[in-house]
Amino acid sequence: MVNPMDGSAGVNGHRVADESLLDDEKTMLGNDPGGMLRATASAGAQVRESAALAGEVDLSMLAEEGRPRAVVVAGIGTAGLTGNILATVAGPRCPVPIIGHRSAGVPGWVGAADVVIAVSASGRSPEALAAAEAASRRGARLVAIGNPGSELEAMAERARAPFIGVPRRAPARATLWGLILPVLFAGRALGLVKVTEADIAETATRLDADAERCRPAADAFVNPAKALALGLAGSVPIVWGSSPLATVAARRFGDTLAANARYPVMAGALGEAGRGRVGLLDGVFGGLAEGTRDIFADPEEVDENVTRLRLVLLRDGGLNPEDDADEPVAVEERRADAIQTIADRRGVRCDVLTAEGGSALERLASLVAVPDFASLYLALAHGLDPMAVPAISEMKELANPLPDGIA
Repeated sequence: MVNPMDGSAGVNGHRVADESLLDDEKTMLGNDPGGMLRATASAGAQVRESAALAGEVDLSMLAEEGRPRAVVVAGIGTAGLTGNILATVAGPRCPVPIIGHRSAGVPGWVGAADVVIAVSASGRSPEALAAAEAASRRGARLVAIGNPGSELEAMAERARAPFIGVPRRAPARATLWGLILPVLFAGRALGLVKVTEADIAETATRLDADAERCRPAADAFVNPAKALALGLAGSVPIVWGSSPLATVAARRFGDTLAANARYPVMAGALGEAGRGRVGLLDGVFGGLAEGTRDIFADPEEVDENVTRLRLVLLRDGGLNPEDDADEPVAVEERRADAIQTIADRRGVRCDVLTAEGGSALERLASLVAVPDFASLYLALAHGLDPMAVPAISEMKELANPLPDGIA
């Protein structure tokens, strides 16, 4: 057994990415014993399955008491991201505030006028369980989403609240699309979002198509995820989104780069960049690092002794048609153009992914699918198992030790 503290990351990983590790499909799949590539390729199937499961649950009681004062989406990690997605799909004209809550319990102001959506892929996260318990105690309307047969389902039954069962996939970050659809269905039952059957079908189809483009057998020159992974190799990634929807995708990419590939990353809104973070492009990993480079060097060659920033810009110029947001979109598009120009002047390479699709859900899928695969390929290029993260297991053991006498 490999000691997770010996610097090997538990799987004999190596510091420098090896492109050849992505060339042999059989070897690559052998280095992914947990099946993260397969789980990520199931995103389209997850959309269809979870939409069908959510459609079987009677959510009418959520709307019986009329429009809520606020909606709190409680969860941690991937489950926590679903609150941001619900708020983004609902758009800026949503008449009800949608608040993501990532700690135990619920905000102190939550009461009978509010709705709490407790989300946990395993159905046993302390944050979701505490939120469900608090919602029930305070008389708030509750809907719970998680693994069937879990403690969360039992809690929902005791509270006589709807429960949407989502088959668990390990780890939870592989269950993003399975969790998104039930949350959106709850939002639709409350009249906060417009998600049609066509939107769901088109989103699933797009995820299927991107999984095919990013399949392990496809070489890097035709596989956008492998190309993105190799471009990020050895860098300090910065991921910025040009709209609220693109920012959600950026934060998702930051999460998967950290968990799957173990890369330090900054992710957030492009608007935040103009408030100081753009200065990173002038720093020791940005413009100052460029001064050490031979101006006659091949721009495609990477100096393994120099760590550089690598910018990933997620652009989304299409907001919901009913949102009067032409001017904000124009501002963000100009800001995105400016960031690309500034990065180019400092020799910081920039990858751009542009959202596609007619609905907010499909556009989100178009910005999430390729980066999800890229984080896996980056891990595999370093010889890392993207599922097995010893530090996560170790933290759970140290932070939540079992009582004496329990094995």
